[in-house]
Amino acid sequence: MRYKHLVIVLPVLIFLSFSAGAQSAVKKTTDQLGRSVMLPDNPQRIISFAPSITEIIYGLGQEHRLAGVTRFSDFPPEAVKLPKVGSFVRLDLERIVALKPDLCIAIKDGNPRAVVERLGSLQVPVYVVNPRDLDSVMETVIEIGALLNAGKKAKSLVQKMRFRIQRVEFLVAKASNRPRVFYQVGIFPIVSAGSDTFIHELILLAGGKNLAEGTTRYPRFSREQVLTLSPEVFIITSMARGEVFERVKKEWSRWTTIPAVRDQRIFLVDSSLFDRPTPRLLDGLEVLVRLIHPELFEPELFEDEQ
Repeated sequence: MRYKHLVIVLPVLIFLSFSAGAQSAVKKTTDQLGRSVMLPDNPQRIISFAPSITEIIYGLGQEHRLAGVTRFSDFPPEAVKLPKVGSFVRLDLERIVALKPDLCIAIKDGNPRAVVERLGSLQVPVYVVNPRDLDSVMETVIEIGALLNAGKKAKSLVQKMRFRIQRVEFLVAKASNRPRVFYQVGIFPIVSAGSDTFIHELILLAGGKNLAEGTTRYPRFSREQVLTLSPEVFIITSMARGEVFERVKKEWSRWTTIPAVRDQRIFLVDSSLFDRPTPRLLDGLEVLVRLIHPELFEPELFEDEQ
């Protein structure tokens, strides 16, 4: 077992990690799980446990504080060069401690609870966020901004997010209908996004009707079920490109009874705009407006986002 080797090594690393910062001021705060945690007042070596957290830290202009990130932290591109501590579902405890963080920021949906608790027992401060919708994403930006003494920048980011949401709401209010949208997560199997997901919220804001509403968070569908739902807009989200998407699109194109097929409204979108709780969800929202309501989309309103 790897943890047996940590018994001797970890106490030494913990001592070295925190003795240097022992004189630093600390503050008591409550994270989004309701945990009371002691955190440094001015953290200098932060490890991000999720790509979304990495994005937010960069968005706040605080990337100089990052000592490590998880795999697939690929936005902005510079984040790829940072030291890795495993994936966000399989964190490398030994590597985390070796990087001597004075703050780790974790996310409830994905990070192993056992690793978070183990780090706490080793006196490594861990703050956990739990964004579930756009409002809580904005709350997360504000809270991380406060942790990093970047409150002014955080408020500016959130104000811009609210403005972009209101701009979309203004456009969608003009819509005469809500097209039926089927949103496929990945290529295979056929999985969609039900209620209590960012995707569901974005589809509604963009003026569509989510055909997976009222199901589980990520329900599976058979091809026959999709045919019965008769989507008017078919959106496939994936990191796949080119030939893979064209093959999937061709397979669906055989079913001409589907309005989305007849009207050539099968689209591929970048998954990172929809599955990461960051300000870039608003990029995803604007993509959906263009796809669901092209008749309403006014490019000149979005020139500042190009």
